Amino acid sequence: MTDQTSPAAPVPNPQPPAGAVALPSAFAAHLPLARSALDRAAHRRTEEGLFATLRADPSTRVVLLHRGRLATGPDGLALATPQDVAAVPEPHAATGDHSNTPRWVFLGEDAPSGTSFLALLLPDDADDLDLDIEGVDPSGPLSVLVRAHEWAGLRELASRLGPRDTGLATEAVALAAWHAANERCPRCGEPTVPVAAGWVRRCVAQDIEHYPRTDPAVIMAVVDPGAGPGQDRLLLGHAAHWPEGRFSTLAGYVEPGEGLEQAVRREVAEEVGVQVGEVVYRASQPWPFPASLMLGFTATALTTDIRPDGEEVTDARWFTRAQLVRATESGEVKLPSRSSIARALVEEWFGGPLAGE
Repeated sequence: MTDQTSPAAPVPNPQPPAGAVALPSAFAAHLPLARSALDRAAHRRTEEGLFATLRADPSTRVVLLHRGRLATGPDGLALATPQDVAAVPEPHAATGDHSNTPRWVFLGEDAPSGTSFLALLLPDDADDLDLDIEGVDPSGPLSVLVRAHEWAGLRELASRLGPRDTGLATEAVALAAWHAANERCPRCGEPTVPVAAGWVRRCVAQDIEHYPRTDPAVIMAVVDPGAGPGQDRLLLGHAAHWPEGRFSTLAGYVEPGEGLEQAVRREVAEEVGVQVGEVVYRASQPWPFPASLMLGFTATALTTDIRPDGEEVTDARWFTRAQLVRATESGEVKLPSRSSIARALVEEWFGGPLAGE
């Protein structure tokens, strides 16, 4: 979402105090999806009758998801009450393939208020109004829920949600993607069914349990220290599938048997041909699109010749602070969204906010 009210880029601070490095905790405070203040209360996931108990409690609140998008209201998430979703059926028998039925997931509790939270994952066809499709009733409770709300993606919402709702939304989106991708057992192909309040899927044929997985990915601000203080430059790259003018920090998945620092050095060398020395961890942020954990680093370049691989990265450039200001203000360069850790890494190096979305 374009931020039409973004301030002009501030005068950069090209010469921070010697040895001054922001603490990871302070850096993490600027990562929208890393601000969760929710107690996941994992001990309750195997509680018998949990969904029925929480749906009978008027203080329970429900996050609604449809096609990977969240129900929204004027202030962010639109949290439903048990009464709002009373007509939605309970999860039924744990057999067979129920890919077109609603799913319930227990998200956790808000410790200060004692409120419990559920997610209701609506099937893709919940908004289908074609009466000729067998079993789809446009006047049914699922269709009513879809038509009664506005819907937005997590990327759009991230920058305007508080810590509690950030945690709820991120957790719900991640689990919705996992359920959608694991309707069948990867070992035998038979259906799986949700158990443990939506946190486990069990193969109905082999009684094997499958758990959500997260894919670690490294993302790095590669810096050329230059001739001395104030002479450093930041490396940004353009991915082949991005719109024209979009530049960001480099990133890539951690390979099997690989350490994080090794992954940083390998990815930078593979994508742009630059050799990296020191690698420093900054912070992490969940990125449930569909199931990544972004691990942020700064990395010191040992070489400066750029050779984009032409497949993943088609362009890459070094920027001084002054060059980056000119490029972003003119529209020549479009930075990643404010919901991403990439934007936080860029602005940490720059020394303050930059103009743009």
